[in-house]
Amino acid sequence: MPTRRLPPLRALEAFMRTVRLGSARAAAEEIGLSPSALSRRITNLEEFVGKKLFTRARQSMQLTDEGQAFYEAVNPHLEALARAVESQSDNISLLRLRLGVLPLFGSQRLFPRLGELRKRHPLLHIDIDTGPHLEDRVGDTLDAAIILSRGPESGLHAVRLDHNMVHAICSKEVADELGEELDPAKLAKQTFLIHNELPASFEAWKRALDIEDLEPAAIDHYDSGQLMLEAAAQGLGIAIMHDDHMRRANDRRVTDLYKVDVESPYSYWFVCKPNALELRPVRLFHDWLVSAGL
Repeated sequence: MPTRRLPPLRALEAFMRTVRLGSARAAAEEIGLSPSALSRRITNLEEFVGKKLFTRARQSMQLTDEGQAFYEAVNPHLEALARAVESQSDNISLLRLRLGVLPLFGSQRLFPRLGELRKRHPLLHIDIDTGPHLEDRVGDTLDAAIILSRGPESGLHAVRLDHNMVHAICSKEVADELGEELDPAKLAKQTFLIHNELPASFEAWKRALDIEDLEPAAIDHYDSGQLMLEAAAQGLGIAIMHDDHMRRANDRRVTDLYKVDVESPYSYWFVCKPNALELRPVRLFHDWLVSAGL
């Protein structure tokens, strides 16, 4: 049987790195090439497949539709090849990822699915960090993080994981006391529970209900969404949180006050340094997270 002609592997590496890093210059630096040498390698790949994979304008390179289709077709096979080599090698050590995660995201969304990741990549192990200031520590004490933010800092590779709605979550007893009709006077006697890092959520909720001048009896601040949910369930206040949190908690003690949909200023994001995607633990987790749709 005739041997199939393999694509130029160095050219394929140049292509994959350019796509993952989102920058030809960054890819060239990672590989140790000049930008012109990297461009020549990609041109060689384009000649091999007979398709234009990138459009080139000034210093930027953008994937064409054919280039995107090529990446999506080839990437799973490259990962399968890497896993096959790992499974047959006695020299491959554990892959270690230092990941920052907010506790509520970890308990509700990440940990219920981590078994899938372990089955797919048995050598990948994750050190979990739920400490403060996750975004600031990416590239230092963390390889990557999942943050709740209005938008990550520039200079980070960022993938938006969801779009959220803000809801006022309280115990059913508190909801019964307030009634179904909005009464600002009654609301003004309540305690509201606000996450330290998400103050704009409360302002967005008040604007949507046209009660921007509302001054509640007290505002209690929390640094844990999980504790906010429990406090709301105990009748300690009205928690301004994402609807996703209440739905995933499936706690019958709480309800959605007034059932008004308010677009949240915040979303969950996966963030890492652009060159961290070339680290196999980061890339494996990144690709799984995006494909799993957490």
